[in-house]
Amino acid sequence: MAIIKLGEKVPNFTLPEISGQDFSFESYLKDHKSWNLIIFFRGAWCPVCVHDLKDLEESKAFFEGKNVHLITISTDKLENLKKMSLENNLSFPILSDLNLDALKAYDVFYHGEDAPYEDHGTHGEPAYFLVDENGHLLYHQRQTSPFGRPTSTELRKIVQYIGKNLKS
Repeated sequence: MAIIKLGEKVPNFTLPEISGQDFSFESYLKDHKSWNLIIFFRGAWCPVCVHDLKDLEESKAFFEGKNVHLITISTDKLENLKKMSLENNLSFPILSDLNLDALKAYDVFYHGEDAPYEDHGTHGEPAYFLVDENGHLLYHQRQTSPFGRPTSTELRKIVQYIGKNLKS
C-alpha cells in the first residue's frame, strides 16, 4: 500500500488483543469518538519498547485528558505481549499482528530476512499514527531501525500542537 497522506482516512484493521478478543479499529472509532494514537512497536523482547510503553502508561492520563486513546501493535506473539503487559501493568490495547496485516496496510517497515543489517530476527519497526475521531491521519512517523522514535513527552507535545493548530 502507498503511504497514507495527512488528512486521508487510515485503513481499518482487526487484530487479536491480549485480552483474547478481536479488536476492530473501525468499531473502536464508532464507540469512542476520540483521537487515537496507534503505535507499532518491535516486541515484548525489546527493552527500549518496554521502557517506552511504560512511559506511555505513565502519560495515559494526559492523553485521555486530551481525548486521545492509545492503541499498540506488535508483530510479536500474543502470549509474549500478554506476559509483558502483566509484568508492566499496561492498561491500553495491545494487539498482535503476526500476519502483518496492519503493518502492511500502514506501510510500517518490516525488518525481514532481506534487511541490510542483522537485528533480532524478523519484526516490525516503530511507527506512530495520530488519527482523528473520523479516522483521518493527523500525524505519522515511521522508523527503519529502533532509534529516532518520539518519546512520550514529544508525543504529548505533538498532540498539543496539532490540537491547537488544527484547521476547523
